[in-house]
Amino acid sequence: MVRGKTQMKRIENATSRQVTFSKRRNGLLKKAFELSVLCDAEVALIIFSPRGKLYEFASCSMQETIGRYQRHIREVQPAKEASSIEENMQNLKEETANLVKKIEVIEASKRLEELQQLEAQLERSNQVFNEQIKQLREKEKHLAAENTRLTEKYETLPKEPQTQATTTVVAEDASPSEDTISQISDVETDLYIGLPEGRIRRLNNNA
Repeated sequence: MVRGKTQMKRIENATSRQVTFSKRRNGLLKKAFELSVLCDAEVALIIFSPRGKLYEFASCSMQETIGRYQRHIREVQPAKEASSIEENMQNLKEETANLVKKIEVIEASKRLEELQQLEAQLERSNQVFNEQIKQLREKEKHLAAENTRLTEKYETLPKEPQTQATTTVVAEDASPSEDTISQISDVETDLYIGLPEGRIRRLNNNA
């Protein structure tokens, strides 16, 4: 049975904690010394106890090692920042590309939806148009049938015989003869009743 690693945590007992600190501190200083000697490495170790006491080891000068560390940080930091900026730019480019793809998908879906709506509208318009054509054809059939019925009815009506009117033509230039005028005067003389002055006036008007 394989046992899992024991989780490290702070030692609660102060005495045990001080003893463990002394042992681990000495072991760490020894390892730092061995590393500098065996590998010809420049090693600097700084330890502060819980009470603030300083323990240190330096294979060379502590100040020189710290100065070298600071110079290295100044040289490496811009490169790290540039690398970080470049990494951020790359991430932004990837995010932008993903957003563009999402936008294209959304626009494509919207265009598809609009096309479907236009297609449905066109189909409804065609249905209305076909219905109107059907109604017009039905109306045309009805009018043709009504026209045929009226034509047949007219043909079955009895025809009236044509009569020739006799017209008496009187010439405009013809004037009454003297005998006719005399007869009219005699008739007027017989039918007129009144004073002689009225008779004379009437005759003058007729002349």
